[in-house]
Amino acid sequence: MRVMSTLAFRGMLDELAPVYQARTGRALDLVFDPTVLIIKRIQAGERGDLALLTARGVDDLIADGVLVAGSRVDIANSEVGFAVKAGAPKPDISTADAVRATLLGCRSIAYSKSGASGIFFAGLLKTLGIADEVNAKATIIESGFTAALVADRRVEIAVQQVSELMTIAGVEIVGALPDPVQERLTFSGGVFAAAADGNAANAFLRFLASAEFASRYRAKGLLPCGGMDRAEGGLR
Repeated sequence: MRVMSTLAFRGMLDELAPVYQARTGRALDLVFDPTVLIIKRIQAGERGDLALLTARGVDDLIADGVLVAGSRVDIANSEVGFAVKAGAPKPDISTADAVRATLLGCRSIAYSKSGASGIFFAGLLKTLGIADEVNAKATIIESGFTAALVADRRVEIAVQQVSELMTIAGVEIVGALPDPVQERLTFSGGVFAAAADGNAANAFLRFLASAEFASRYRAKGLLPCGGMDRAEGGLR
């Protein structure tokens, strides 16, 4: 089964895929990229059996007929946060003003160009009126994990979904951004209309959304939506 997934689910799928394979004997082909790049690949004709994206991305692909209408299941909510090198002082991000001061005062920062968090963060910099100052010292990556640049000391602060920051060893999570400057996203799954086995894809989606794994999602920096009871719901 081919699963095309946003990087936000990388940590969870690395953990749950072996569980699923052991229970079912079904092999998984996992493809990861930032949300925007996954959507571009799909729009260019690439296909799989299941797509894991933002809820809006799933809805758009359902509207285009690429994913099956009614197949969307909301799995987890995610927040954008900061990370620093393990053992480094953690900057203050407790308020919007503190976030602004931290961004202006830090030496260097990394965020993603094509991920949902990076698109949000670029807009936040403009809202805060500090885009030029911060981008002058920012490393903006096309794809991958920004925390990797913190781990090897290339930058001081990494910005990304908290779940993505947590996948990299050698860093510490500062925390999620405070509400006035936060964007919570729902990550969802949808079954491809061209899936080789739609029933198996649906079954794997229900496996991922099972309340059985709620504590594992929280440990990976994600807030579970509550499984099938929350299908078609959640934050947008």
